Amino acid sequence: MIKSKNLQKFKNISHGFFNNLGGVSNGIYKSLNCGIGSNDKKKNVIKNLKIVSKKIGIKKKIILLHQLHSDKIFFINKISKKKLLGDGLITNNKNIAIGILTADCAPILFYDPKKNIIGVAHAGWKGAYKKIGKKMISKFKKRGSKVNNILAVIGPCISQRNYEVKNDFKTKFLKQSPQNVKHFKLIKNKIYFDLNGYVFNQLIKTGIKNVEIIKKDTFNPKNNFFSARRSFKKKNNDYGRNISIIMIK
Repeated sequence: MIKSKNLQKFKNISHGFFNNLGGVSNGIYKSLNCGIGSNDKKKNVIKNLKIVSKKIGIKKKIILLHQLHSDKIFFINKISKKKLLGDGLITNNKNIAIGILTADCAPILFYDPKKNIIGVAHAGWKGAYKKIGKKMISKFKKRGSKVNNILAVIGPCISQRNYEVKNDFKTKFLKQSPQNVKHFKLIKNKIYFDLNGYVFNQLIKTGIKNVEIIKKDTFNPKNNFFSARRSFKKKNNDYGRNISIIMIK
């Protein structure tokens, strides 16, 4: 589990970015697969979520989403069995753990210590392109947060050196803004995209001053994270999911 240097200063919240170590799953899901939507044995995923809960100090169920690569965000005021379709969660309630699942996409944790509001967002390229980071900041502001008080942490995701994209992908981002060219690099006639740099830039443009990037490449097997892209390169038909969580104690 990786902690944010900025968030761990606050004793009234628990958080963590988990890799694939310390769980009970086997095969391509070895070992801490937290993806209920994966084809892993459900009982193993449930055990893994319990392991994560114990490490964070969660006594209730972790609130997760059916993620869509969207910009849809929910405010949570109680634990419900209702399926939530979207990619962002916000709450100001104690003991409600909110989480995001990723396997190369960027997980983002948010915290406003003045208003005691937390948030999580799943930012793959589609969600990032739809400006989910910016929309999360807007949701915080609607709840009374001042931009200067919000902290954001971009968790482990695929690095630029391993994120090869096609020309039409680059064209799409350049149409959004010519300034996005700085997030692309051409190496030996191949184009590479800087996902966490793009997300970071989006957050900074909102006026937020405190944005931390945890530079751990999920594609690199040495870092022990699940990676969709690495799994596809191995011709696996599925992959495990990493979990990132935050909770007000």
